[in-house]
Amino acid sequence: MAIFHIPLFFNKKVFFYKLMGCGKNGTFDIHPDFNQWAIMVFFQTENPETMEPNPDSVVGGFIRFWWRFFKVNLSWFLLEPYAGHGTWDGKSFVSQRKSSEEPIGKIGVLTRATIRLSKLGQFWRAVPHASKDLSQTQGLLYSVGIGEIPFVKQATFSIWESMADMKAFAYKKRAHQEVIQQTRDGNWYSEEMFLRFKMLAEKT
Repeated sequence: MAIFHIPLFFNKKVFFYKLMGCGKNGTFDIHPDFNQWAIMVFFQTENPETMEPNPDSVVGGFIRFWWRFFKVNLSWFLLEPYAGHGTWDGKSFVSQRKSSEEPIGKIGVLTRATIRLSKLGQFWRAVPHASKDLSQTQGLLYSVGIGEIPFVKQATFSIWESMADMKAFAYKKRAHQEVIQQTRDGNWYSEEMFLRFKMLAEKT
């Protein structure tokens, strides 16, 4: 998949992208899933709600050919970021000062961090506790752990039935809150980002 860097780098529609591997169990996981990979693409369009709901129109012909030639089982989500904070490689994708109206229905959530090398042990020891019972969480429809650099640059992408369901997990689950507090007190991350997305279209 590393050769996808070439067509994406020269794709004028794309202003930010990441090619990532995936972990097992739908969240941060030290064990990679070699049968699953992720492409994340940020691009600009005048009206995202009326664009063609198909990733082919964004990634370009070479990647489309690759998917079809190898008969890839493809899941994709067309999303519009509307709220969040933090950066990825120094870039932010929403106004962090402007309040946005929460959408009705499904939302996507991306949580990512660059973990300080001195904090790797603490982070990975805390992961099982934080992600405990995630798959049984009410309102969680989809979740995948994705990694740009193994062990160091990690992210989780998830789809929720509603904002209320996501907040119930993020702010009311004790184990999750304890780990969040540890990351802040221990300054585990050198960079982090949290984004919420409107769901425009999907195929799973």
